[in-house]
Amino acid sequence: ILISELRTSISERGNQRDKDRERAQARAGNKRKQPKNDGLTPEQRRERDAKALQEKTARKAAQGAGGNNAVGVGGKK
Repeated sequence: ILISELRTSISERGNQRDKDRERAQARAGNKRKQPKNDGLTPEQRRERDAKALQEKTARKAAQGAGGNNAVGVGGKK
């Protein structure tokens, strides 16, 4: 009797694992991972990112020169 109960509990756990796997696949199916395709070559992407970074640092420098030293949420002085 104990052996049959042990087999039953093992198969139930295996079944639950399969059910969970199916649920996870169903949820993941709704969120399809699409490749990053913005029509740029890697070189163009690097140039775009570098330009954005330069603009960001220029804004930060202008903000710092303007005397606005207030600390934002999580910011450092």
